[in-house]
Amino acid sequence: MDNLLSIVTFIPLVAAAILALFLRGEDAAAQRNAKWVALLATSATFLVSLAILTGFDPSDTGFQFVEEYDWIVGLKYKMGVDGISVLFVMLTTFLMPITIASCWGVESRVKEYMIAFLVLETLMLGVFCALDLVLFYLFFEAGLIPMFLIIGIWGGKERIYASFKFFLYTFLGSVLMLVAMIAMYFDAGTTDIAVLLQHNFASETLNLAGFQIVGGMQTLMFLAFFASFAVKMPMWPVHTWLPDAHVQAPTAGSVVLAAILLKMGGYGFLRFSLPMFPVGADLLSPLVLWMSAIAIVYTSLVALAQQDMKKLIAYSSVAHMGYVTMGIFAANQQGIDGAIFQMISHGFISGALFLCVGVIYDRMHTRDIDAYGGLVTRMPAYALIFMFFTMANVGLPGTSGFVGEFLTLMGIFQVNTWVAAVATSGVILSAAYALWLYRRVVFGDLVKEGLRSITDMDRRERAIFAPLVAMTLLLGIYPSLVTDIIGPSVAQLTADYQAAIPVSGDTQLAME
Repeated sequence: MDNLLSIVTFIPLVAAAILALFLRGEDAAAQRNAKWVALLATSATFLVSLAILTGFDPSDTGFQFVEEYDWIVGLKYKMGVDGISVLFVMLTTFLMPITIASCWGVESRVKEYMIAFLVLETLMLGVFCALDLVLFYLFFEAGLIPMFLIIGIWGGKERIYASFKFFLYTFLGSVLMLVAMIAMYFDAGTTDIAVLLQHNFASETLNLAGFQIVGGMQTLMFLAFFASFAVKMPMWPVHTWLPDAHVQAPTAGSVVLAAILLKMGGYGFLRFSLPMFPVGADLLSPLVLWMSAIAIVYTSLVALAQQDMKKLIAYSSVAHMGYVTMGIFAANQQGIDGAIFQMISHGFISGALFLCVGVIYDRMHTRDIDAYGGLVTRMPAYALIFMFFTMANVGLPGTSGFVGEFLTLMGIFQVNTWVAAVATSGVILSAAYALWLYRRVVFGDLVKEGLRSITDMDRRERAIFAPLVAMTLLLGIYPSLVTDIIGPSVAQLTADYQAAIPVSGDTQLAME
């Protein structure tokens, strides 16, 4: 089908426009209609996106479903997917109907709430499909606006602080990326990402303000893109916006933030940093690897000290993203396969964990761990679901969480055994904080008076978790569903990367 990517990308935006133009009123009927329009639009987007997956040829390492039109003078509207990006498109379209279904209890400004999520889905899909620098940047930055509004309008007591912190961190990080994109255009004469992937940016040493910049233009551009993608992941030490954003965001906002938005950073590393600036990436990969290892250990220890369930899971996300950056910058087949697999898996697991918090928050209106205990006696179905995703988050064999962590650790072990040893301790720490949380919330005696009347999950809530359970188990048992699709493209990426980097590989930033 022609224009399939554009159809998938813009269905949610069309639905948002319909809601904005034709739906009036704030009565119960209008609220219900807004929710149904959003759910039907996101479901239709997922169904249409299945045509992308079924028509995708994994053996072709180039871009597929390519659409290209003249846009503005000198700029093009160009979309396409390869083995690295196609699964992120599928992850987005799969999770959005689940996210909308979790919003059924929202009663404040429902139409605007649904519009924000529909616009956000279009912008997230655009990031993974864009094959033009300008188009990518527009989608990448515009995605901040609906999430800023979701946190700032429908968030908790400190929502204004959290929303501005989220916006400023991620926006300021991207300013340097914009400067680098302009430099790339003047150097290569194009904004076409497919052409830029074949362009050799200068890597000769530069003398800049008394510094000898080894790797030259590639190192500088790598650092500029790194500033944006590291904040987006987020990596330690620029991760502090994430716990605040998660705690203050509504449940659905936390799901999208953890499951999809964080993956834009990892996708950016794979689309730009490694293939376009291999010399710069090789120079700075030891630094990135150690930053990732520190992130895994440090944020896992911080998670152990939390009393807010959302904040604990937020720090867990930072730790798991540490495995992703490690795998990417190991720059070998197992490492990058593991990083992509971990991102897909984390989308299901972290989204489900935030939904688990949302289930009991909707009933008790508190996220304080000490406010719970003994829920297994009143909510056995909830206890089972929560246990399943807790085990998956720890990396229990048979779940998708195990495959991603195992592959990334195997990849990094081939590059740096010390980093691998430090990172492996994160597996033990993740079990510590996850099981500590589960024991405090679910087990023990039911002594809190407010919990004696709490009800178990209803049919809608169980239906929301069912596809997440299915995908977590399916990918844990049959990981080749992912690795067969990403494998050829990752093999091509690693081959090109190894061919482009210097043989010695032990260069560094040096001062004259």
